[in-house]
Amino acid sequence: MLMYLLRWIPASADHNIGNRLVTAARLQIGKTIYYDPKYQSMGYPNGDIPMERGVCADVIIRSFRNGLGIDLQQRVHEDMKCHFDKYPKIWVLTLPDKNIDHRRVLNLQAYFKRQGWFIATSNKAEHYKPGDLVTCIVPPNLPHIMIVSDKKSTSGYPFVIHNIGAGTKEEDRLFEFELTGHYRIK
Repeated sequence: MLMYLLRWIPASADHNIGNRLVTAARLQIGKTIYYDPKYQSMGYPNGDIPMERGVCADVIIRSFRNGLGIDLQQRVHEDMKCHFDKYPKIWVLTLPDKNIDHRRVLNLQAYFKRQGWFIATSNKAEHYKPGDLVTCIVPPNLPHIMIVSDKKSTSGYPFVIHNIGAGTKEEDRLFEFELTGHYRIK
């Protein structure tokens, strides 16, 4: 049962994948109010932690579920079961873990790249479209992931929707940190 479901965003000709992700991410603002990275057991598939909590990856996971009907928990877990050697080994795991693997930015990067969604990073605002996923390193070495918004700052930079420590927010922070990845769902 999808108790966390904010609102299903139906597909339509005028509501593309990127816009559906942005809409689903924006619905988390004011609902996810805490940053909580602790390990938690959860159901599978479609498992989630309580909506008021999460990390940056949870914004992405919930946006995919509510905006696209895609369960990244299940997709990442199944891909890791078949291709464990293609994923980072920094957590010293010997098997995939359905409770946490999809909540780790480095695993999402590996999955997105395996799906053929990687595109080159750039320092030009016009290269980033609504719904693009962008990863970066928050000093000193914390991987982070954000969704590019359809709103722009007065300087023309796209806003991002993310949880960097105080719940889900929409902010002008796209180029604040060193970018490590840029992904667009095809």
